[in-house]
Amino acid sequence: MPAPSSPTPPGPPAPPWQWCVHTSDVDAQARAQPQWRQEYEQISPGRFSGLVHHVQLPGVRLVREDSHCALRQRGDLGQQAYGFALPLAQSGPAIFNGQRVDGDAVMVGRGDELDFVTPTHFSLIAVVVDAALLVPLWERLYQKPPSAWLDAQLVLPARPAAAAVLRQMHLAALRDLAAAGTPWHDNAALAQLRDALLMEWIEALPERVDASQLPTLAARKHLVDRACERMLAGADEPLSMLSVCREVGASRRKLNYCFQGVLGTSPVKYLRAVRLNGVRRELRAGRAGSVQEAAARWGFRHLGQFARDYKQQFGELPSATLRGGEAGCGGPPGRK
Repeated sequence: MPAPSSPTPPGPPAPPWQWCVHTSDVDAQARAQPQWRQEYEQISPGRFSGLVHHVQLPGVRLVREDSHCALRQRGDLGQQAYGFALPLAQSGPAIFNGQRVDGDAVMVGRGDELDFVTPTHFSLIAVVVDAALLVPLWERLYQKPPSAWLDAQLVLPARPAAAAVLRQMHLAALRDLAAAGTPWHDNAALAQLRDALLMEWIEALPERVDASQLPTLAARKHLVDRACERMLAGADEPLSMLSVCREVGASRRKLNYCFQGVLGTSPVKYLRAVRLNGVRRELRAGRAGSVQEAAARWGFRHLGQFARDYKQQFGELPSATLRGGEAGCGGPPGRK
């Protein structure tokens, strides 16, 4: 599958289409989301498997995504897009913009600069809405412009009983739209379904929203991003944690605390996972002449230990990845 395109500028609503694919690699999972720019890192060990199901209606995309390894997902769905997401199933808490996500928590906010960490087994549903559709709908519902906090990225408790209804309605819509005989050319029917589902998402949000923690979250995330940038600036010669702490101006304890809050893991474990992902990406893309060459470029000097770590992380030896090369995840979404 070709590399993902950058988010497109606002324009007329896209014609309806649907797209469903099973994947066996985190990069394939990221690429299997048309018109969005996504970058995934596999954090937990094990063979990855995932599912992406998208249905594009005028102004709204319906989403279901499943993954079976812990991931860090970063992406950009466009500045003129807003997202609403809800867990379907999870083996532990997720982290969205430094906030814990579990139970009936709704993730909501603008679609650019997403940063999301999932547990080992995770499934979600979501809608991504064009601002041109959301703003007038919000104004009709509440007789005022959208709340300022909608331009942030927040985790909010769903109204009592709303999450169960929303899950049922969203999954039914995906199922019905995937069924044979779906009236893809009946614009009125599609708009009616879209509007009913979108209103259900909006009305699942609580009446009162506390956004007072956003400055603290932003500061914590900024520290983590700076530390990651420094740790990966010279991937072939990873910095010691003491050096990282000195360069970002934080104690080791504070850095660990911020990493746990933003990424759910320690700096050392996260750096190791990112470096292993970097080697795997090179091997799958055929950019490395040998396993040793790719490993050295990402700072792994002891090949025996590297091979053991790699197999534990991805369920196969690096030599098997090199032989397998790039695995696609299907063609572009077909329009109905």
